[in-house]
Amino acid sequence: MKTKFKFTTLLLASLILFSSLQTKAYNFNANSDPEKDKILIYILRNILTRSHFVVKDMNDDFSEYVFNEFIDGLDPSKRYFTQKDIKEFSKYKYQIDNQLLSEDVSFYNLVYDRFTEKIKNAKSYYSDLLAQPFNFKKKETIDVDYEKVPFAKNENQLIDYWRKQLKLSTLIRIQDKIEKQKASKEKDKNFKTKSFAVLEKEARSEVLKNMDELYIRIEELEHEDWFSTFLNSVVGAFDPHTTYMAPRTKERFEQDMSGKLEGIGARLQKKGIYTHVFELVSGGPAWKQGELEAGDIILEVAQGDGEPLDIVGMRLDDAIKFIKGKKGTEVRLTVKKKLDGSTKIISIIRDVVELEETFVKSSIVEKDGKKYAIIDLPKFYINFEDQNYRDSAKDMEKEIERLKKEGVSGLIIDLRNNGGGSLKTAIEISGLFIDKGPIVQIKYRGEKPIVKNDTDPKTQWNGSVVVLVNEFSASASEIFAAAMQDYKRAVIIGGNQTYGKGTVQSVIPINQFTKYKKDLGALKMTIQKFYRINGGSTQIEGVYSDIAIPSRYSYMKFGERDLDGALVWDKVKQANYVQTNSYQNFSDVIYNSKQRIASDPKFKLINDYAKWLKENQDDTSYSLNYKLFAKENEAQENAAKKFKSVFDHKSNLTFTSPKYELSLFKKDTVLKDKRLAWHKNLSKDVYVSEALNVLSELKLRNNNEIVKN
Repeated sequence: MKTKFKFTTLLLASLILFSSLQTKAYNFNANSDPEKDKILIYILRNILTRSHFVVKDMNDDFSEYVFNEFIDGLDPSKRYFTQKDIKEFSKYKYQIDNQLLSEDVSFYNLVYDRFTEKIKNAKSYYSDLLAQPFNFKKKETIDVDYEKVPFAKNENQLIDYWRKQLKLSTLIRIQDKIEKQKASKEKDKNFKTKSFAVLEKEARSEVLKNMDELYIRIEELEHEDWFSTFLNSVVGAFDPHTTYMAPRTKERFEQDMSGKLEGIGARLQKKGIYTHVFELVSGGPAWKQGELEAGDIILEVAQGDGEPLDIVGMRLDDAIKFIKGKKGTEVRLTVKKKLDGSTKIISIIRDVVELEETFVKSSIVEKDGKKYAIIDLPKFYINFEDQNYRDSAKDMEKEIERLKKEGVSGLIIDLRNNGGGSLKTAIEISGLFIDKGPIVQIKYRGEKPIVKNDTDPKTQWNGSVVVLVNEFSASASEIFAAAMQDYKRAVIIGGNQTYGKGTVQSVIPINQFTKYKKDLGALKMTIQKFYRINGGSTQIEGVYSDIAIPSRYSYMKFGERDLDGALVWDKVKQANYVQTNSYQNFSDVIYNSKQRIASDPKFKLINDYAKWLKENQDDTSYSLNYKLFAKENEAQENAAKKFKSVFDHKSNLTFTSPKYELSLFKKDTVLKDKRLAWHKNLSKDVYVSEALNVLSELKLRNNNEIVKN
């Protein structure tokens, strides 16, 4: 268990490295445009200093922050730079602010040029180290908390850092192979096991393959990507949620927010030099056409009757550009089929593709003779360019109306893992549950708070409401949950507190400030702070649940309060609002739930598991001696056995789709399978079960008694 948990940590570290490299470039001077770089710095500097919520001086402290962030962004695992490099870079440590004021990129150029040299050396480092067996009898350790690890003193120590990291990766794979062999031997006494030496060689080969694939990705990166990392070090000095989005990133953000794109409806991934079809989007053009399958390799792309373009070896973002296109246009894909390896040309007419998992969905369950529903809202989505297109508020209103027709008497709104989205839709969705009144207060820099109201007297849902949250419910989710809590319109149940992101960002296209013709991307900038109608900010604090339930995240470090540079908590004057006083037994229901949770051995086990995970998170040191590593791993696995059944739960409740979806299933079996899987998971979800207990106990008040604030 320890190996698997720690491997996750290591994998995350690798992904951080990879994602940081994805925002930089290996084709070092490809598409380099010094004029564009200077324009970007000039515009970003002016927007931030004039309009960001925080007034921040570009001084020595600012310069030091950018210095550290940029270097850490390039080399988070201390694989490239030495102390000698850092010393040389340090001559600019307190000069970056001055350079930015004159659009000077000397610091960036120095670090970037040195980094490109180091990247070139990296392949020989890992190739040479993985060419020979590691000594697993040697007693040594590695600490993977790289923030605590100093930069290497010299090249020899740097290579030793590489050696230890690669040795750990190999060791993890060896241990996994040995465990699989043991399991196979137990099932089949005739199973032939391999020697440690053979397994070690196989593991090194796998690590080498992974490293080669990583550096193929690095080679695809361009100057724009690298410079974006530097710009994000600059804009991030204002607050953690202010980011620069290069054109490709901006496009992905807009797609993610709207939940739609125009194209063929296929998720693609890069494996080596090839573009593979990972998954087809249910209901999309490729899915309807029927010939393209998951696992197929796309070799060439042609637009209509045009000449095919070879995309083998092309970076994934660029390949996707040619495959996507306007609704109604034809794309012809030359594909190597997964099943028989044959080559086939597939013609697909592009269309609007809706990413179904982005949108509202619901499920109905019967408990004690009454019908209830759970509405899953994965994000507060909106299409900024097409106000007539579906958004989360319109979809929520429609979904509630459908559920009312089915006789549902209570709703669970599931906001777990909902990271936010549109402030506008958060306000509109809150308005579905109250007559009218303030929902949230927003405040610009140096100005008085503005109260944002629901002005529509219509109440879409008068019944009981429970809002289910966790530690990853953030931003717009917290606006909605806070409003429901302040109005006492719903019971908030879930993690101890939500994420704590109480700021509002605006996406600002940079080209509107210049006549420069090339796309300069966008700045996602913090322009406001929002406050609850009771006056308190959700910044840092989040929303505290009325009923806190232990979760695996209970003791983990994450959330706004753990981010460097996060804005502080504060409060403003309370808005003028009237609680709905919807329930006769609000306090009693909360008390009953807390008693159930406190006495339930299942929740006690979850709490113990959360503490154990926290201990693992804090333990970042590994032995690189095989016997000691295996011994530690065995001890950890024995400790983990206590938690083997931690999330085993069976409610004996049956969740079903609302009636309108049943007709869709006849045409879309993929959607049907997804819903069946979701319903099955709901029946095994201990948090949903307790939310239903709470919902079933709530009694609506029959009179018009109100509580004034």
